Amino acid sequence: MSPARRSAKASGLAPPDLAAELEAGRVRPAYLLAGEEALLRDDARAAIQAAVLGDPPSDFDFERLEGESCGPGRLLDAVRSLPVLAPRRLVWLREVEGRRGGATALAEAVAEAVAELREREDCVLLVSAARADRRARWVKAFAEPAARVDCDPPRGERELVGWIRAEAERQGVALASGAAEALAERVGGHLLLLRQEIAKAALHAGDGATVTRDDVAATASDAAEEPVWDLTDAIGEGRVADALAVLGRLREAGVPPPMLLGSLASHFRKLARLRAGGSVAGHPFAVRKLESQARRYSAPRLLACLRAIQGTDTALKGEGVLTPALALERLVLGLAS
Repeated sequence: MSPARRSAKASGLAPPDLAAELEAGRVRPAYLLAGEEALLRDDARAAIQAAVLGDPPSDFDFERLEGESCGPGRLLDAVRSLPVLAPRRLVWLREVEGRRGGATALAEAVAEAVAELREREDCVLLVSAARADRRARWVKAFAEPAARVDCDPPRGERELVGWIRAEAERQGVALASGAAEALAERVGGHLLLLRQEIAKAALHAGDGATVTRDDVAATASDAAEEPVWDLTDAIGEGRVADALAVLGRLREAGVPPPMLLGSLASHFRKLARLRAGGSVAGHPFAVRKLESQARRYSAPRLLACLRAIQGTDTALKGEGVLTPALALERLVLGLAS
């Protein structure tokens, strides 16, 4: 087992271990998908949903709740309801700690629900959260037989290359020596984009052929070198015209919208952390710049910005009426104003 897998397993269940459990037929009574990497949370949620509800899933037995609006009573009612068509219900609650008021009561209800489900087999609770304080009682409730699944992005080049190799294996793509490293260099830590670039390189190599560094060079966007930070700086400093101009250049350079949204979400999460009195890692100069930007925003405004980024992501996935270009421009305008 790699060092990355060992450390993940010591603190929680790693996504590959979750996949192995589900494939072997083990479904736990409750899961907490905790971490900043949305792709890993989405993949884990989809795998759990398929295991609990079958394929195609039974929509009658699936309930999605938002932490922002869900009260403790509603959560407990959802968990205590009986399944209709499938052997089990799946209740999915998003962002417990993102709730404006009553977060403590909802968190206590989560812990109560997990305890109840230890004795039942007719419902599975799934909680997803970009951030979850591991010292909190509700997080600790996801101990055996429940589980916390760590969905943090790979840390450092070694872990990133390991993720690329694992993703290529999942896609049935063979990578030649150096190909995974080349993808990491050109694309960086943008997992959704890496997933797409592996598929592109495989198509370029040909059916069943091994992907080489040359295939990567011919197909992969050089996203790691694009000055996305120019966009986040212009937005954070309130330079609206500059932000729109940089957005236009990035789109002309072919930077994918998921990468732009991921960078914006990461940037505003850092600002929110600083605004709340926390800290972020980085060079002192970069941290001072972030601190200055954080002072421009109130805490509610930062939360609204993160919601706007999430809403744009949903719109770009086909649930909006605006074109991608217009949706991104409207988002950038709102964030920078």
